[in-house]
Amino acid sequence: MKKYKEVLYRYYGIGEAKLKRLEGYGSINYKVDSGSDTYVLKQYPKTDENVNLIHSESAVLRVLENLHPFEFPKTIKSTAGELVVIDAKHIYRLLTFIKGAFLADVKHTDRLLESFGAFLGIMNKELLGLKDSDIAAKVTEWDLRHFYLNKRLIPHIENAQDRTLVEYFFMQHELHVSPIIHSLRKSIIHSDANNWNVLTKKGKVSGIIDFGDMCYSPIINDLAIAITYGLLDKKNPLKSAIPIIRGFHQQFALLEEELNVLYYLVAARLCTSLCNSAFHKKGNPNSDYITITEKPAWQLLHQWIAINPLKAKDTFRKAAGFSSVLKKSTSYSLKERKKYTSKALSLSYKRPIEMTQSALQYMYDAQGNTFLDAYNNIMIVGHCHPKVVVAGQQTMATLNTNTRYLYSQLNSYSEKLLGKFPKVFTKIFFVNSGSAATDLATRLALVHTKKRKIAVIEHGYHGNTRNGIDISHYKYANKGGAGQKDHIIQVRLPDTFNGKYTGNTQKTGKKYAEDAIKLLSKSKGEIAAFIAEPIVGCGGQIPLAKGYLKKMYLEIRKQGGLCISDEVQVGFGRLGNHFWGFEMHDVVPDIVVLGKPIGNGHPLAAVVTTNKIAKSFENGMEFFSSFGGNPVSCAIGEAVLDVIEAEKLQQHAKKVGNHLKRKLKALKKEVPEIGDVRGSGLFLGIDLITKKKKPNTKLASIIKNELRNRHILVSTDGPYDNVIKIKPPLYFNKENADILVTNIADILSKFTPNKS
Repeated sequence: MKKYKEVLYRYYGIGEAKLKRLEGYGSINYKVDSGSDTYVLKQYPKTDENVNLIHSESAVLRVLENLHPFEFPKTIKSTAGELVVIDAKHIYRLLTFIKGAFLADVKHTDRLLESFGAFLGIMNKELLGLKDSDIAAKVTEWDLRHFYLNKRLIPHIENAQDRTLVEYFFMQHELHVSPIIHSLRKSIIHSDANNWNVLTKKGKVSGIIDFGDMCYSPIINDLAIAITYGLLDKKNPLKSAIPIIRGFHQQFALLEEELNVLYYLVAARLCTSLCNSAFHKKGNPNSDYITITEKPAWQLLHQWIAINPLKAKDTFRKAAGFSSVLKKSTSYSLKERKKYTSKALSLSYKRPIEMTQSALQYMYDAQGNTFLDAYNNIMIVGHCHPKVVVAGQQTMATLNTNTRYLYSQLNSYSEKLLGKFPKVFTKIFFVNSGSAATDLATRLALVHTKKRKIAVIEHGYHGNTRNGIDISHYKYANKGGAGQKDHIIQVRLPDTFNGKYTGNTQKTGKKYAEDAIKLLSKSKGEIAAFIAEPIVGCGGQIPLAKGYLKKMYLEIRKQGGLCISDEVQVGFGRLGNHFWGFEMHDVVPDIVVLGKPIGNGHPLAAVVTTNKIAKSFENGMEFFSSFGGNPVSCAIGEAVLDVIEAEKLQQHAKKVGNHLKRKLKALKKEVPEIGDVRGSGLFLGIDLITKKKKPNTKLASIIKNELRNRHILVSTDGPYDNVIKIKPPLYFNKENADILVTNIADILSKFTPNKS
């Protein structure tokens, strides 16, 4: 403190003064109260760049000092008439202290926010055309024009899913902003109109301080930064953005192309702040200045991804008087679809949804709505997960060929995928879909065993190929199906809720298995394979009875057949307690079929088996899949495994799934129409029944469609279509689960008025 008092006296002639330390980036700051006047003393490291930039900042302040009625800091010259004072190690400057209440400390009314926008518009208009070579040459991570510089700081964010959220917005910035940033209007901008730099008086913005982040950048970046801080701690961020944009536009007309990218620029500022907070707080964890906006910034970023970008664009455009970009209906798109596609391709919901974008656990439609996705099990690590997207993009830009060549991606991915299995599994065949994988798995069994019959479970589904339909009771026994083929042995679904035997115990499983074995005995010596899902999805999310598979596997092998586990829906950690569904039954199959989530939406599937079985297939007929196991698919598959491990998504599925299941079971106690809540992790089913304990198809349809109207996606399944299936991307969290249960409960209260 003594040192700075000496500086004040020696260079500015200020004797007696009270000093108070102020926090900040890049400089040491003190509030100076001399009795008659108040100043801010700033100390910077001595560099030529700092000297030049301080002179440039002083020049900008001189331009703004007559912009009444607003207040800006003024540079106080030293007693020697200098704007900056330089000693052996430091640079000093003295500024006037601007009085007023910080924007952070006052209530944000529409009047205040509109004045905030108007002030920025006026200031930017005043600075338009101002030239300064030092400011133009400045490169800083706080300039949104150089947003990419913050990418190196992402690893400092401790929470893995938070890192993913930030990475997602970096990816979106590169997609939507980077291609046009060169064409946006640029000028010298303040670049840090945050809540602790903006001052207010009598309910309106009165001035701004701290020009240290000033840069030459797209003008819209200044508005984006202001909006970011104006939206912190707001329940409805888009609504609060409107007066800021309106005020700015009235003073400095915005262009459509600027407003069209504003959503991504706000996200970029949040990510910049959060990346820098994560980095700097490691060195200075107790700094309030560094972390003061961290919590509300994370809150806003999570709110931001739940906002449809198209709705944000529309809101911002309307605030400036431009036309809407939202579609009023889906009728045209539906008409075009019908023109080109068969009626055999179904649509979800009574009112189909036209999707335009997606992000992690959200999907966005053309009308500006955001849907919470609670059943898209294919996107296991989340829609458009940045690590998966980048893996595919980079590999596609490098090499894409087929398995007749050597390339590292095939070996690397195979090793990592086999590492998730018991050691008996040593060979992988890559294909493009779960259907193709099932087809190949049964071929392997037929070749290896030299037998012809396949045992299947009632209501099972194993793909859309001819062979897949032949072994899928869900298909061959239903409308349009050709019926059971003579080489198919169909056994009863071991359903412990609706089935012949109830109560999920080892005894129940044993009874179901004994019944099945009696049927199998009629084809003794002819059974090539038994295929089963550990939880039968199309059967209504039915976990196989305890002990059932163990006894069945023993019998099938006793007869010389192979055991196939269809993990297409349940695999990759979704079940929480287990990475693979067969693990929950304490068995090890001979062949495992993988699909759906394996590529997070990329067409990838696989058959995993033993060396002995694979050897049987080496009979002279080459197996080749044009696209199976190509470098891009392998890179994407490996990225999915990496994300599951890095973000601990299996553990997350267990934690969130247990939370969701508890809440649904609590609801079951209140609502007699909920007959059963079953499943594991984030693979759950709600079995709806009538008062007479019959399947309640009508109520299931109501819940599904009412949830859709509330922008929550679930679907129905089961032989009677009375089971609500919940299989969300694993980015789905406890808050999402609470929203889902609250809405289900509300719908039930409206459509089951006589609940007990």
